[in-house]
Parts: sequence; C-alpha cells; structure tokens
Amino acid sequence: MPSYAVKTAQRTYPAIVERGCLARVHESIPAKAGKVFVASTADVWELYGTALGRGLGGRSYELLLFPGGEPRKRLAEVETLAERMLEKGGDRSSIVVAMGGGILTDIAGFLAAIFMRGIPVIQIPTTLLAQVDAAVGGKTGVNLVGGKNLIGSFHQPLAVYIDPAVIDTLPEREYRAGLFEVVKHGIIADAELFRMMRECSEAVKRHAPDVVDRMISDSVRIKAGVVSNDEKENDLRRILNFGHTFGHALEAETEYKRFLHGEAVAWGMKAAVRLSVLEGLLAESEAGEMIACIDSYGPLPSVDGISRERIAARLVSDKKTVQGKIHFVLVEGVGRVKIVTGVAEQRVHAAIDAAMDAALA
Repeated sequence: MPSYAVKTAQRTYPAIVERGCLARVHESIPAKAGKVFVASTADVWELYGTALGRGLGGRSYELLLFPGGEPRKRLAEVETLAERMLEKGGDRSSIVVAMGGGILTDIAGFLAAIFMRGIPVIQIPTTLLAQVDAAVGGKTGVNLVGGKNLIGSFHQPLAVYIDPAVIDTLPEREYRAGLFEVVKHGIIADAELFRMMRECSEAVKRHAPDVVDRMISDSVRIKAGVVSNDEKENDLRRILNFGHTFGHALEAETEYKRFLHGEAVAWGMKAAVRLSVLEGLLAESEAGEMIACIDSYGPLPSVDGISRERIAARLVSDKKTVQGKIHFVLVEGVGRVKIVTGVAEQRVHAAIDAAMDAALA
C-alpha cells in the first residue's frame, strides 16, 4: 500500500495507507521522546487500544479520553486535557498520539500545538472522513458558538497512519458521511476518482476492499499534493473547501447536533454546484451528474425548520471570509475549480433555496 509525502515548511512527513499499519506507529516516535500521551475516545479505544498498545513497541503511555461529539469540540475541553497532561508529568519532550475521528484528531492536534508552546503529534484517523481529510494537512482547532474551527493552528504531525480496515467497524451513517469528502476530492481534482464514485456506488457502499483502498489512497494523494503546494491555505488549498462554506453555516445554525460534518458538506456541495450554474460556470448536465453522485450516498438529515436567511447570514462568519468578502469555491467541471468573490446576494440565496428545496422534495 502507498505512502504519500506531505512536504511543508514545518516538516516533511509520511501519510501511510496500509492495512495493519497500527503495528508500525513506534517507528515514528523519536528516540528521545519523553512521555507518550494517547488521546482517544472510549469507543475507539475499546476497539483499537490493544492494537495501538502493541504498535507502540513497548513504550509506556498515558491515556487521555475525550468525551467526543461536535458540541464538545471547544476550548474548555482542550484546557481539561492539558491539565491532565500536566498532572501526569507532561513536559516539552512529550508526544501526543491521536487516535480517533476527525473531531478527535482536530482537538488532539490543537492540544499538541499549544501544550508547552508545541509538542509533536502522530495522527491515527479511525473514521473515513478523518482518513481522507481531517488528519492530513496539519489543520487543528476547536469551534466557537459563531462558527466551526474558528480557534486553531496549523500543526503538522510527525506521521499519519491510515488503516482502511478500521472503517469496517464504523456505523453506516458515519461511513457514508466520509464518502461525501471522497466525492468532493473527485469533483475538485480527479475525474477518474469521480467516475469510480459515480459508477461503483454499490461496491463502495458494501465496503469492497479494493474500492475502499483506492478511494482512500486517491483522496490522501490529492490532499497531500494540495497541502504540499499550499500549507496554510493562501490560495490552492482553498479548493479543498468545496461545499464547506455552505456546510459550515448549516452546522453552526443547527448547533452541530443534526448533521455530521460530511453530511453538511454534502448539502453544501449541492448549494455550491447550483451557485456554479447560476454564475454561468457549470453546465446543467454536469451539475446533474455531480448532484446524482452526491445523492447516491444519502440520505441526508432533514432541513425542515431551518431558516434560509440565517444560513445566508452565517456565511460572513466563515473563517474563509476576508474583509467581509465571501470566497466561494465553485466548479467549472470535474477537476476544474474556481475561487469566486463578489457573488450577488440574490444568487447566493437562490443557491441555498435550490439546495433546501431539493432536500425537502
């Protein structure tokens, strides 16, 4: 199985996609590292704690359990974890090993970024969404009431270990939520990946190993390439936010309780596709293919009762909004992306209306 190099100013590190790779985690722990802190959630630890323990190669460790859930992805939880590290003897030589879904990898990565002004972290994503997106690229952070991931930092890991086999234990809804991020990668960067997700949906949904391994590997390759060329989202990396501007607004408006992140991104991609058509960038036929691919991995939670006006209002609080200008990631076709500002307000509202009307149909 492949290993992809993520090359950044901070460091170059491998993103390893390999079944059984938890056995190799000790290879990335520096010889002079002090205390090892393993951050995880109770459910993940019950499933994979023994395997990771063996993979640490005999190193002792302290376990930090995070309660989990998007509503708990807050600064107060980071402070609680940091206090526990200090109580257990954590210092500047310590290292964090983060094993869990995207919420866990984000919060543990942020913990590592700020504890003692920064200590190393190794990422072990255990959900599909985290494997293909959250754990690769060094983005870490927590939420504010006003929006998602508005407090955070770029903190690149020493390595990322991705075992495609672990997603077989995911609840079906969690698995499908991750598939939307794979579809996103296909739309923005890889026509062959998009074609596979469009034409092989049944194999994808039944976890066919060859298809699963390919979609994870292709997504990691795309993410590693983008991050290597634009670590801190100055330009190119923005394309990875396709669907996220609308999706983050939906998550915040529903207080992170109704939609999983991938589900919100799916809805956001539909709105972005419709806005691309309204802006004259995308043909209706291609838009239909993209939306059909997204829909094949549904259903999505209901949008009933959600204020369309509030969704539009929240767009200005997105962290990608600069000096009041919303940067929309739009598409001109599969693999052709354009960052657009200055979109007329009525078109933004029309895109939201179209996505909501389709969801309520």
